[in-house]
Amino acid sequence: MASNETVYIKADKNVEVQKREVTLGDILTMESSNPQIVARLKAIRILKVPDTGQHRYVISILKIIECIHREIPNVEIQSVGEPDFIVTYEEPKQHHKWMHAAKTTGIVLLTFIGAAFSIMSFNNDVDITNMFSNIYELLTGKHSNGFTILELTYCIGLISGILIFFNHFGGKKFSVDPTPMEVEMRTYEMEIQETLIENYAREKQEMDVGQSPRKKGSGKQ
Repeated sequence: MASNETVYIKADKNVEVQKREVTLGDILTMESSNPQIVARLKAIRILKVPDTGQHRYVISILKIIECIHREIPNVEIQSVGEPDFIVTYEEPKQHHKWMHAAKTTGIVLLTFIGAAFSIMSFNNDVDITNMFSNIYELLTGKHSNGFTILELTYCIGLISGILIFFNHFGGKKFSVDPTPMEVEMRTYEMEIQETLIENYAREKQEMDVGQSPRKKGSGKQ
């Protein structure tokens, strides 16, 4: 094999697989001027997920390079992805439309009830009804019956503010920017991934050069 052959590999922070025989092609993106090398490397098995035990692994990119050099000693590897990444095995699941619809309905109801409760609690805490009544009576000299222009504009403004803040309504987004919820979810996901990688490295559970991960107890993690 020519020594000037270069393979570029890219690993994402978290990879999900649905088969127990995991190869490099399942967890990495590869590129080379020689497609035969890429095909050969993609077929290398990196791990086998047992029927029982841990279903999540943290792998160092050095372990990947070690496996590649064991198969093709003279190839040059350029990593443009993560130095450590997570591989999670998920059993193939059958998707049922009725179950998906039930989950969506449940989430929508919980979100609606929670948001409504929070808004009502806030309104009661600041006594917004009495405040609007005083403002209306101060400006017009008339007693408020609780259904005035102030309450109407407050409701419209509240709905508009929520839609603008969350940046979408139904399946339509108002701009190309991610919603605040998407930003928070991505931040939370990144923090979980960083914590998992640090924990596995600290407990010597990471698949690194010259070693395989030790068992981390039984059951799915």
